[in-house]
Amino acid sequence: MTALAFVGAALAEIAGCFAFWAWLRLDRSPWWIAPGVASLCLFAYLLTLPQSDYAGRSYAAYGGVYIASAVIWLWAIEGTKPDRWDVLGATLCLAGAMIIYFGPRAANVG
Repeated sequence: MTALAFVGAALAEIAGCFAFWAWLRLDRSPWWIAPGVASLCLFAYLLTLPQSDYAGRSYAAYGGVYIASAVIWLWAIEGTKPDRWDVLGATLCLAGAMIIYFGPRAANVG
């Protein structure tokens, strides 16, 4: 469930941000904003689904998935093949995300 929520959130965030990019940088219609905002709302909702005691830890782990998804977007949607540095960077970020999310934690003492 967590992986699907993170991937869905990444796609929704990238699509929402791309809608604004298309409007402002690619001279698309301002009507691109409406689906962009809806997509960003979906992103925010999906990011609440993973099981984590702390939002910041979940967001940090999500960051690695976002980076890898952005590199895939670069290739699949924008038609630019990632180079080895893109792939290496995304791989390192995913490894970091897994360490953050799945790393063993001591019991919280409050």
